[in-house]
Amino acid sequence: MPQTLSLDLSYLQELVTEQEIESYYSHAQNALESLLHKTGKGSDFLGWIDLPFTAEKQVSAIKKAAQKFEKCDAVVSIGIGGSYLGIRSTIEALGGSDKIHYAGNQLSPTGFNRLISQLSGKKVGLIVISKSGTTTEPAVAFRILKLWLEKNVGKKKATKRIVAITDREKGALKDMSNHEGYETFVIPDDVGGRYSVLTPVGLLPIAAAGFNISKLLKGAQAAAKDCNSTAVHKNPAARYAIARYLAFKKGKTTEVLANFRPELHYVSEWWKQLYGESEGKEGTGLFPASVDLTTDLHSMGQYLQQGQRNLLETILWVQKEKKDIVIPRDKKDWEGLNFLAGKKLSWVNEQAMKGTAVAHRDGRLPVIRVVLDDLNEYSLGYLYYFFEMACAISGTLLGINPFDQPGVEAYKKNMFALLGKKGFEELAAQLKEKGV
Repeated sequence: MPQTLSLDLSYLQELVTEQEIESYYSHAQNALESLLHKTGKGSDFLGWIDLPFTAEKQVSAIKKAAQKFEKCDAVVSIGIGGSYLGIRSTIEALGGSDKIHYAGNQLSPTGFNRLISQLSGKKVGLIVISKSGTTTEPAVAFRILKLWLEKNVGKKKATKRIVAITDREKGALKDMSNHEGYETFVIPDDVGGRYSVLTPVGLLPIAAAGFNISKLLKGAQAAAKDCNSTAVHKNPAARYAIARYLAFKKGKTTEVLANFRPELHYVSEWWKQLYGESEGKEGTGLFPASVDLTTDLHSMGQYLQQGQRNLLETILWVQKEKKDIVIPRDKKDWEGLNFLAGKKLSWVNEQAMKGTAVAHRDGRLPVIRVVLDDLNEYSLGYLYYFFEMACAISGTLLGINPFDQPGVEAYKKNMFALLGKKGFEELAAQLKEKGV
């Protein structure tokens, strides 16, 4: 089997040399060991490390639950953050699904009305994902869609078409599920949302979309063996973590993830949450941004080439295409493109990637390349685990807790106060005094 993922640091060498990376091997090894032995910050949220193996026990039950949605014309996955992005990134990367819809990730009336219009006249199922059941966006979406479904098919039928993924024992959604009789799956206590794609949070909607979750886990298992290795010189996640950490120490403040395939757009969105929520605290961390290339080369490409030199670029590249296109010959050759006649479009895209990497490097934008052999369930499982472990090592090198998100609570508290939620009266008064 060809190597699933490789790391190319050759375009980084003018900023961070191989010798400098090697000098940090012992630091990365210590960080990795603190994760594997659960001795560092955030050790209560390390269940994701073993997920590729422990999640296998639930695959049969998840596949069985997914079968109840086979007769549905549409399935709405309701969640936000880690309960949304991992699901959508996988489904979109694997070719998309007309059956799967998303809600609970925004509060726009226009978005809701558009969704309900799309669902009208269809046999609909709901997968609602929330540990507490009280996060505003998914809670509002579930209330609207649950009552809409009950009105259309009756409460008894609606109950059979709803699956809840929530806390094992407590919380509003758990209590509701027990009372209403919804089938449930558990969000593990020791896995944070942005690390949850390999739990039922991600696996059930992905299975409902018709994709192979067993292969997803197999890819993650292969990554776990490679990325948990304390032989750091052979560990791609550790080397990526060191490279970006050293770039940060040398003044880079933003990391831009660049892909060259539109189906990877939501993988970039998932990556941004993983790194932003994990590292963006205590005044530190690289700001994660993303671009879709070659599209954005005609807009953001100008800034990447000649803007502030506070950027680090990581190119996510996939070697193989499932189905290629050959550029045809045109007798009149109006565009002067006959020199490309007979060439595969994938080859043209690859030359664009290589040309971009060289141009950016020559423009003093250092480049890391993460290269996947193929794009399928197996390689995605590998990629997710690679990025997760690299993020955990990198955050540990920064000296912060990569697994909490205290800053996320600030907007929630203000929103609750402004909405008039009980218990937030004092904060509401303070906001009123500020003129909010």
